[in-house]
Amino acid sequence: MPATFPLSMAVEGSRVRVVALRGGIRLDKRMTEMGLNLGSELSVRHRQGGGMVVSRGETRFALGGGMAHKIMVERVEP
Repeated sequence: MPATFPLSMAVEGSRVRVVALRGGIRLDKRMTEMGLNLGSELSVRHRQGGGMVVSRGETRFALGGGMAHKIMVERVEP
């Protein structure tokens, strides 16, 4: 897998770090409001169809496939 890839390609159980947002100003604002900023570390908890559930600390977020595809991440080594 490449060093940077869309969150939608992350496998269940993996840990990733947000490195870029490719969705424009509205996505940037929405992600920031949710607390998912550049540099945030996420754990992929569950995948179903195109959507997924990720967590940051104790907080879980449900993301649709379109949004997850616009969030670029890198793998975080344990």
